[in-house]
Amino acid sequence: MSLTIAAITFGIVFLAELPDKTALASLVLGTRYRASYVFAGIAAAFALQVGLALVAGSLLALLPQRWVEGVTGLLFLAGAVMLLWPQGDEEEDGEAKEPSSDSFWKVAGASFLVVAVAEFGDLTQIMTANLAAKYADPLSVGIGAWLALCTVSGIAILGGQKLLQYVPMKVIVRVAASIMLLMAGISLFKALAG
Repeated sequence: MSLTIAAITFGIVFLAELPDKTALASLVLGTRYRASYVFAGIAAAFALQVGLALVAGSLLALLPQRWVEGVTGLLFLAGAVMLLWPQGDEEEDGEAKEPSSDSFWKVAGASFLVVAVAEFGDLTQIMTANLAAKYADPLSVGIGAWLALCTVSGIAILGGQKLLQYVPMKVIVRVAASIMLLMAGISLFKALAG
């Protein structure tokens, strides 16, 4: 296990997840239900999604190194474009359906389903797969990504509105996109330089 790789993964995934719809869903669920129940469901959903991303990244790592650098560079570039591309007004069309009871299993289950469905093919899942392929250290990447996703959701559940009072969403998106562009440039340079 490499703490450096885990820290790099944490930073990249954390910044990319801040403006994500999952953070907003966490915020909404956290205002409706007991925070610990919501967090338990969300953390389990992120564990599932990170696991799937690590499998995809491990398969990608089987390619020759130049190909891995090229593919990850292009995917990082695509991720930066996705972050910077204007999204318009995204409506929350009832993603967080209110469970019939406030029991742990109902709230955690609803939170799990909302996040598990929202994260399929999500930018952070793609980034996690890229990082797993790039570093060939799935444990470090997995821990870093899962901790980043859980941290963002925890912040959203407990105080998302406070963060946005101090840090504009545009700044968060631009920092995350800049880091992804840098990672894309490094990867593409390595792929071309051989």
